[in-house]
Amino acid sequence: MKNIFNIKTEADFREKCLETFRYQYENVEVYRKFCDYLRVNPSEIQEVDDIPFLPIEMFKNHLVLDENFSVEQYFQSSGTTQMNRSKHFIADFGLYEESIYNSFEKFIGKPEDFIFLGLLPNYSENPHSSLIYMVDFLMKKSGKPENGYFLYNHQELFELLQNLKEKKVILFGVSFALLDFLDSFSENLNFSDLFIIETGGMKGRKEEMTKDELLKILQKGFGTDRIFSEYSMTELLSQAYSLGKNIYETPSWMRILVRNTEDPFSYVEKGRTGAINIIDLANVHSCSFIATQDLGKIVENSQVSSSLENEISSPRFQVLGRIDHSDIRGCSLLVS
Repeated sequence: MKNIFNIKTEADFREKCLETFRYQYENVEVYRKFCDYLRVNPSEIQEVDDIPFLPIEMFKNHLVLDENFSVEQYFQSSGTTQMNRSKHFIADFGLYEESIYNSFEKFIGKPEDFIFLGLLPNYSENPHSSLIYMVDFLMKKSGKPENGYFLYNHQELFELLQNLKEKKVILFGVSFALLDFLDSFSENLNFSDLFIIETGGMKGRKEEMTKDELLKILQKGFGTDRIFSEYSMTELLSQAYSLGKNIYETPSWMRILVRNTEDPFSYVEKGRTGAINIIDLANVHSCSFIATQDLGKIVENSQVSSSLENEISSPRFQVLGRIDHSDIRGCSLLVS
């Protein structure tokens, strides 16, 4: 199979998607059963839009893994031990690391140029967190002695940020933890050179708010315009990034489609809200075609500058929240 990180054109992307779909139909049992349930004939699938997307809930109740690999290492979603949490079994950590590095370099810069700090308390307490693995990997690539994690020791983090004001620092933070940090101080801070990458997630710890409201609070509270966002999940090996205004971009091997919440097998027009389907070609040994429970909309295409014919132009998108389960229609298999 071709290297997914060398996709240059829409034709490359289409070919790789169809190749991956056929491979996963043959080698991922739960995906094959899902396609058979839908009476999909793989030989008749000729366009990306016609590929079936596996409901993300399947990762909670089924083994989603290439039959050529054994069950050993996995990522698990955060939550309590009583919850039915998703497990994503990993056949090749090298693919994940290559995806992490290439996406980060494309949207942010070379990891070697930054100091990485993590304010990710609930994730740090999960030994199978894909987010912690990602930040760990970036820290290793960075190699800076100041790299490190913080749980609830806000004063220590504040003092370190003060000492690092002249350096290139990225603070990865889950949303509620960043807000908790700001609540620890009586006035707004002044870290104008700090890069913050918020990773979403209130987890019931804070009053829910829109992404735009969150970004404004963080911008004002930390005193920096560099409030970025990262969008991924346990079930993916790739990341989308927003460099502002809650508008995300994907690398060339990842793509967002927005499906109709009333009919999960059709798509809505650009600018209209629907449920997010994700193509992640790095998921070659699990499932690359996932129907999520997130709401979003496509807002525009990425600007491209190369002269390649049929050059790739991935759609930019916004994430707008979660689907209310009462709004799900048309596919009982979503909760099977």
